[in-house]
Amino acid sequence: MAESSTSSAVSVDSISRDNKFWKGAFAVAGIMLTLVTYGVLQEKIMRVPYGAEKEYFKHSLFLVFCNRITTSAVSACSLLASKKAMDPVAPIYKYCLISVSNILTTTCQYEALKYVSFPVQTLAKCAKTIPVMVWGALIMQKRYQGPDYLLAFLITLGCSVFILYPAGADMSPYSRGRENTVWGVLLMVGYLGFDGFTSTFQDKLFRGYDMEIHNQIFYTTLCSCILSLTGCHS
Repeated sequence: MAESSTSSAVSVDSISRDNKFWKGAFAVAGIMLTLVTYGVLQEKIMRVPYGAEKEYFKHSLFLVFCNRITTSAVSACSLLASKKAMDPVAPIYKYCLISVSNILTTTCQYEALKYVSFPVQTLAKCAKTIPVMVWGALIMQKRYQGPDYLLAFLITLGCSVFILYPAGADMSPYSRGRENTVWGVLLMVGYLGFDGFTSTFQDKLFRGYDMEIHNQIFYTTLCSCILSLTGCHS
């Protein structure tokens, strides 16, 4: 009887591990597939000329609005389908703080694609370590050791050399002939700084409130829709 109970426990543990593995594999595959698709479409919109006049797309804020209104609708459907709370868990102004930084992040990202290719931009995200550590210390009161800062600096230095080095300037089929300018680098710095704040403050909300992920996504993107649409009209 004892042997049977032990065997059943081992079997349940094995099934649980298998389920976690396949869920993890599915999540990783989903992230990779969606990010690659997102990157290709993003770069194509911003770097390919359209129409008889061969004009480039200029209105990054409109892309932000389209992105956020779609995300808001999907997260709302997810909340309704799972019958989870639709009411805001945190004060609305905290969602708005994330929205503002997220809009600035995405706008800088889209604008930077006019000057750097998406592969270079993706590599530059490795330099996100430093802004995340800075915001973590300021917002979350985290403490880092010397080796942590040294490693973050070396990663950022390596990425900076690659981005600014002419031989690695353009790995994109959508070349526009004005890669890696100072303005493009400044946009990437802005992107990394705002993105670091966004992810850190999101983490703070999750820790401070019993918040379901789609609840935060819905209210953050809803605020972003309103702000970006206001910006489009101004």
